[in-house]
Amino acid sequence: MFSLMTKKALITGAGSGIGAAISDVFAKQGAFIFVSDRNEKAAQETVARIQSLGGSAQAVVLDVCQEEECERIAQLLGPIDILVNNAGIGHVGSLLETSVSDLDKLYQVNVRGVFNTCKAFVPKILERGAGSIINMASVGGVVAVRDRLAYTTSKFAVVGLTKALALDHSHTGVRFNCICPGRVETSFVKGRIAEYADPQKAYQEMASTQLNGRMAQPEEIASAALYLAADESSMVTGSTFMIDGGWTAGK
Repeated sequence: MFSLMTKKALITGAGSGIGAAISDVFAKQGAFIFVSDRNEKAAQETVARIQSLGGSAQAVVLDVCQEEECERIAQLLGPIDILVNNAGIGHVGSLLETSVSDLDKLYQVNVRGVFNTCKAFVPKILERGAGSIINMASVGGVVAVRDRLAYTTSKFAVVGLTKALALDHSHTGVRFNCICPGRVETSFVKGRIAEYADPQKAYQEMASTQLNGRMAQPEEIASAALYLAADESSMVTGSTFMIDGGWTAGK
């Protein structure tokens, strides 16, 4: 496995799901993890789990939508080596079921949140001339997803933002990439599936968009993040890593 020894990583939305899995994997490979989440209890739970396994971590309460808060935390924590912008929200609906406030809410978290943390943390990373920024996009950032108008719009923006960052800072030694998962079997998704009358059928329907017929596990997304964070991926920047079980193979 790739080593992250001596590196410091900030991971947003790390109290659960994919963010928590990335935190676990990074810590296992030697990184010190700033576990960032709006939910302090969830962040502390991730920290406790990491520490129980011998890793090092600290909880950071952060709302990525708040520019001044991101700047304050960046000054408080000092330079980091890895930034994973994982915090995000979703919305179900076509144009007819999507209000301006729905669109604005997703923009504030999914796009402005990534911009805010990059604006706060990236300058010091650039000064050091080495580092990795990983933005969590989606299959919906590469191809449109039915009844996900606002979500698809926001994730296309994350992909574009990532590519622009990579292009603007291509000779600095700092790398910018995004991961585009398909459907992932997080605890949140499991909870939603359990609400259906026939959970097994619901799972199969949700997983059917992926050619291998199953959802990804959070740890599979974390493994890709580990590669992008490690020095071994020094030739990778401006990329969109598709982890979608073949969803986009024929697109």
